Amino acid sequence: MPSGSSPPVPARPSGLRWNWWNLLLVVPLLMLVTPLINFDEPRVLGLPFFYWSQFLFVPIGVICVGLVYLKTRDEPVVTTAPDRLDVDKLDEGDKA
Repeated sequence: MPSGSSPPVPARPSGLRWNWWNLLLVVPLLMLVTPLINFDEPRVLGLPFFYWSQFLFVPIGVICVGLVYLKTRDEPVVTTAPDRLDVDKLDEGDKA
């Protein structure tokens, strides 16, 4: 290494990473399954259950997404696993 030069900075890996915290991201999606919460009772301030539960899902979803972000943002990525992609299959397709 020439004098005066700094060591190369490793590139930050990108892409999707699996973590158990990611399961919390399913919670905000539950509000989309409307048949599960399509009820009239119990009412809160005159609103049927369906409407006030939708309003309640907004802060719950924000908390879940924020928590997943905080718990997974600085997690190291495993780079020692072998690459399972074959260059020939990527270039020509799987002709087997």
